[in-house]
Order: sequence, then C-alpha cells, then structure tokens
Amino acid sequence: MAETTTSEPAALFQVGAETMVRATPAEVYTLISDLPRSGEWSPECQGGSWVAGRPATVGAVFRGENVRDADVIAWAPVVRGRWTTHAEVVAAEPGRTFRWAMRDSSGRRQESVWGFDIAPTPEGSRLVHHFRMGRPTEGIREITAEMDDRTRQRFFTEWSDKLRHDLQNTLQRIKAVIEQH
Repeated sequence: MAETTTSEPAALFQVGAETMVRATPAEVYTLISDLPRSGEWSPECQGGSWVAGRPATVGAVFRGENVRDADVIAWAPVVRGRWTTHAEVVAAEPGRTFRWAMRDSSGRRQESVWGFDIAPTPEGSRLVHHFRMGRPTEGIREITAEMDDRTRQRFFTEWSDKLRHDLQNTLQRIKAVIEQH
C-alpha cells in the first residue's frame, strides 16, 4: 500500500477542543469574531483593540492585552504578568470559520494560528477551537534557546497540555456567554 504524504510540515503544536452550543452558527460567529470581547472567555487574552483594517476581516490586525499567572509552567522562562501581542486575521467566513495568526516583533505573520470552526447541528452549533504552530515562533525560540533536548521536550509536552486545557476552558466560557442570553 502506498504511503500518503502531505505538503504540510509537522506541527510543533497542534491541539483542539470542541463543544456544542445552543445558538446558530451566525450567532456563534458574531461572538467569536469580536476579539475585543475575548477577555470574557480567554484564560490569557484580556481583550484589546483592532489597530488596522476593517475589524474581523482578513488582513485586520488585533492588538491583544494578555496576562499570565506566575505558576504557569513555573520552571520555564515564559512571559509572565502583562504583555501585548499583534495578530492578523487569516480566515473570516461568517458562520463557518475565524482564524488569526500571531505576528512577530517585526510585524511578520508567524506559523502560530488560533481559530474557531463552526458547524450547524440540530440543537445549534458545534464549535471547535484549535491552535497550530508549525515552525517555532520568535517567542518559543527565546523560551527554549538555553534548553537541552530533554528539557525542551518536557516544555513542549507541558505547553501542549496547557494549551489543551486553555482551549477547553475557552470553549466552556464562550458557551456560557452565548447560552446566558
């Protein structure tokens, strides 16, 4: 049997979570594409503002205000406290998908993409939240620069676990925001 190949390189991180929401795909999309409201559901992003382009459209840039507790993978040199990020919308299909790629300090898009996919169900919508990082970002390179292979693998494992937990937590908070109306 022939082996199937793909042109997409292996991901450094690739995680996802899903939940069912009692709302239409259009209602879900309206909320999840309103990134300034992300402080209502994100464990780290406290909200922010659109700084370029028409909000929530491909090419628009969002400046996120973030905060991370000191105990998150406490042994690793990750950013703690408050910091800002810039992200560029890379997919915006109302009622279907919304994705954004993190930018580096020079404003270039990185292979660090967060997103939501929505599908209709008889009860409302299936909402999938996912994250994929191909090549290491500027931040990951800085975090792991002084790590040996074993420590780097430990970090990647623990960070993947953190991401999975954050995605699921985000979905539960989005579900609560949508279903309380």
